[in-house]
Amino acid sequence: MLDCQKHLFDLGDDVVYLNGAYMSPQLKSVEAAGLQGLRMKNRPHQVSIQDFFQPVEDLKAAFAELIHIAENQRIAIIPSASYGIANAARNLPIGKGQKILLMQEQFPSNYYIWEKVALEQGARLEIIPAPTAANRGDAWTEKVLQSIDNETAVVAMAHVHWADGSVFDLKRVGEKARQMRAALVIDGTQSVGALTFDVQEIQPDALICAGYKWLLGPYSIGLAYYGPALDQGRPIEENWINRLDSHNFQKLVEYQPDYKPFAARYAVGEQSNFINVPMLLAAIRQILDWGVENIQTYCKHISEEAINEIVTMGAQIDASPQRAAHLFGVRLGSAFHAERLQAALQEHKVYVSFRGDAIRVAPHVYNTKADFDALVKCFRAAK
Repeated sequence: MLDCQKHLFDLGDDVVYLNGAYMSPQLKSVEAAGLQGLRMKNRPHQVSIQDFFQPVEDLKAAFAELIHIAENQRIAIIPSASYGIANAARNLPIGKGQKILLMQEQFPSNYYIWEKVALEQGARLEIIPAPTAANRGDAWTEKVLQSIDNETAVVAMAHVHWADGSVFDLKRVGEKARQMRAALVIDGTQSVGALTFDVQEIQPDALICAGYKWLLGPYSIGLAYYGPALDQGRPIEENWINRLDSHNFQKLVEYQPDYKPFAARYAVGEQSNFINVPMLLAAIRQILDWGVENIQTYCKHISEEAINEIVTMGAQIDASPQRAAHLFGVRLGSAFHAERLQAALQEHKVYVSFRGDAIRVAPHVYNTKADFDALVKCFRAAK
């Protein structure tokens, strides 16, 4: 099992940061890669044509390994989750009267575009409500499966619910979606990098990941996988680097009507970003070195005693594997005073998030059991 990796980050010793689902702290190696990229612009005469292409290919290869695919060219560089989802929403067939399935309290960037598309196409949104009982991951998956029928055009959801860590059984959802000829679009922002995701097993039509959370990268860069259903789609924007033979700068004035194959057409303009690309690459390589399963195991190991104690005090936390180990929600009910808890968290510099009716706790390999002892102390103060 992994040991604590806090020495690889620049977190202060007086801070208990249990909020990786909000934004990850930065690895020192990622900072170094960014500084090196920043300095490149000081001497533009040293920036080669290869610098526009090879780091991007290396990043695609690293992400492909992370999500267990062999085709690197099914990966596109995106600036945000909303951008990546919009590419999919623009190109998937959605007919009048068909429905788009979403989860209750889904992250807004995976809601607004579907609302717009439904309005434009005469389709309808169907929101799958969260079960009210505890341990709701399996029950919520069952509701999704029951809702996928021959009227379903798209199922748009996450692997892990962003507010409380509920885990959906995407393998079963993917099987049912394919049976009903519905597309499956996954927002992996709150899971990929900390929870195993296998594209070959789940077979989504698109997997979209912002980079600044569990991929441990910088803000404003992310990665997307686009499957065969999107091979001939129309991208959000038209930029030079996504066209065939764009590596030949001398011939860029000879306009090229054809895109590069597979997902390349969907990449954002200026995808070669000399700062963010090497930063995200350094981060994903570190994740691969640790191993995603080891990250999940470590988070479970350091948190399980504290979770049991908080539940004993009267809070509700779903049992594993109904929730992820790297992200879980705590519902207070009537057992705690929320204002006292917020004050205690602030006093002891324990950082978590309040999302919906849940307190979201999101550890990583920079945390320890002592961090969870501090969290328990705050809950005791709120009784």
